[in-house]
Amino acid sequence: MIKRPFVTLTIAGLAFAATGCAMTPRDGAPRGYAADLERLRADCTAREGILVPTSSSTGRAETDYVCELRGPATRLRD
Repeated sequence: MIKRPFVTLTIAGLAFAATGCAMTPRDGAPRGYAADLERLRADCTAREGILVPTSSSTGRAETDYVCELRGPATRLRD
């Protein structure tokens, strides 16, 4: 009687542990909102823009901020 719940809990524990290992980043780079925001800020600054918050708050930096380009207009011709 005790074997069945023990086996079930063991399998569930192993599955939980495997899921945790699969979710960790392999390249060692920090993941999270602050890291994504810093990456977006660096990309935007390299394009001569400024990172501006939007009116939404989704918890994803890509959605919460937009890069507003303030540099020279290169597509316009005289």
